[in-house]
Amino acid sequence: MGASRLRKEIRSAWMGRAPATFDPARPSVRLHEATYDDREIAAVAECLVRTEVTMGPRVRRFEEEFARKFGYGHAVMVNSGSSANLLAVSALANPLVPGRLKPGDEVIVPALCWSTTVWPLVQHGLVPVVVDADPETLNIDPNEVERALGPRVRGILPVHIYGNPCDMGALMRVVRRRELVLLEDACESLGASWRGKAVGSFGRAGTFSFYFSHHITTLEGGMVVTDDFELAEALRVLRAHGWVREMKRPRRHLAAHPGIHPKFLFVNLGYNLRATEPQGAMGSLQLRRLDRFIRIRERNALAWRRALGGLAGLFRFQRTTPEGRSSWFGFPMRVRPEAPFAARELMEFLAGRGIETRPLNAGNIALQPALRHFRHRVVGDLRHATAVMRDGFTWGNHQGVDARARKYVADTLREFVARRA
Repeated sequence: MGASRLRKEIRSAWMGRAPATFDPARPSVRLHEATYDDREIAAVAECLVRTEVTMGPRVRRFEEEFARKFGYGHAVMVNSGSSANLLAVSALANPLVPGRLKPGDEVIVPALCWSTTVWPLVQHGLVPVVVDADPETLNIDPNEVERALGPRVRGILPVHIYGNPCDMGALMRVVRRRELVLLEDACESLGASWRGKAVGSFGRAGTFSFYFSHHITTLEGGMVVTDDFELAEALRVLRAHGWVREMKRPRRHLAAHPGIHPKFLFVNLGYNLRATEPQGAMGSLQLRRLDRFIRIRERNALAWRRALGGLAGLFRFQRTTPEGRSSWFGFPMRVRPEAPFAARELMEFLAGRGIETRPLNAGNIALQPALRHFRHRVVGDLRHATAVMRDGFTWGNHQGVDARARKYVADTLREFVARRA
């Protein structure tokens, strides 16, 4: 079957399965809808038909396009956002990387984060130092970062929560003053920026996720970005077995070891975190849609803020960081303590009306039982992150949410309030 015919067959099949628009007769607002269509499916199928599946030129092209679009020096694709965090920490803690983090070094992290923000630190013998969130932006509180500083602190790993960029001015002042390593977890915040500069570009490295429910998707997938060429080379080596095969400049290693075949020359430890060619092909097509997806998310968020502004006495809505542009991964909000209902009651009511919701990340990571088994340090009472864990949630905000869906969500929320307030 030729490529043209294959695409036609896939398009015909897709038209019967594409996500439906909002139907008032059977209302449903899901947490996410597929960002891809028959074009991505055809690109993936073509890779499979050609048996071009393991990491190759399509992945490299996506890496180059991604770096160019956001102004990163280098981009290294991996098989998930969690793997991106793992690879970045592994490189920054690698004995062959200058200025590396060493076992026992402390790294400041926000209490409001995802589990695989923290686990790579633990896995490399580093000590997470957990600090509270800013109750307005939900991001790491720079004042709490200052409180957490101590003689063993060597790094900061901020998370840009739900598309909202952190206050990078305040964080960078700390980083420069204390000569700390900065790694940005931007897995939820593709397309966000602070003072016009893309998140992920402020520190030694930044990480992104292309999971199915994220701004764009390669089904699973992630990216590590950096402006440091030598760090990028280390990322490429560690990503695949510790060999030199994907390095940009392997010459010095090849010259030092002429007796070892270049295809199987191992110069460091390594994993197998490689992405695949179907993922690379999908990523290139998805990247072209990102700007439109973010505009829709912004429009949705603004409309909900206007529609629900009269309920500010019952709810707190995430505030965009001053001088930042959010890419609105969701629509984070919190039920105020004085409200006559709990967040879970509201979430259950919304679910009964076909509106999917979810808690905000892992909540206060210090309260998760898993962390108790591993060395870490907590600064302060973390009351804001604990409140977010108890009272915070979001519903879906994505390219499939239109004006009718927005109105349905707002009307349903007001109906619940009218019954309970």
